Amino acid sequence: MRIQICAVGRLRAGPEKLLLDDYTSRLDATGRGIGLSVLPLSEVEEKRRLEDTALMEREAELLLAAAPKGALIIALDERGRVETSEAFAKRIGTLRDNGTADVAFLIGGANGLAPAIRDRAAHVMAFGAMTWPHMFVRVMLAEQLYRAATILSGHPYHRA
Repeated sequence: MRIQICAVGRLRAGPEKLLLDDYTSRLDATGRGIGLSVLPLSEVEEKRRLEDTALMEREAELLLAAAPKGALIIALDERGRVETSEAFAKRIGTLRDNGTADVAFLIGGANGLAPAIRDRAAHVMAFGAMTWPHMFVRVMLAEQLYRAATILSGHPYHRA
């Protein structure tokens, strides 16, 4: 199963980028052994100044266009379901085992995700009730994907 993170905005060089690259490379190495592969991060950006609702709708178009055709969509949104790392790993394993070819995780910009994305998503998830910087959410997602791969492979990284 191929996994892609699609996000609004460009991640510049710095600590978040270093962490994202680290967890993505770990995920790629661990995931290959259990049938998971990572596609490069897909970043989208609307350069025009648009009002909040119009901007979210345009970002939704860009995110959906960046996702692999036919991919199962998982949206990251503050209104989403909060789940344990074990439950997340089980979800990833079930998708893989059921033959899902592509999964795209969509992360919105500063204004969040348009309702159209949440409506289209097979699953909407959150990293708790707090608001997180959308650039840091990429790192958190990459770490949780790596953690899921280690759980599925029996690796000792996850110690619950």
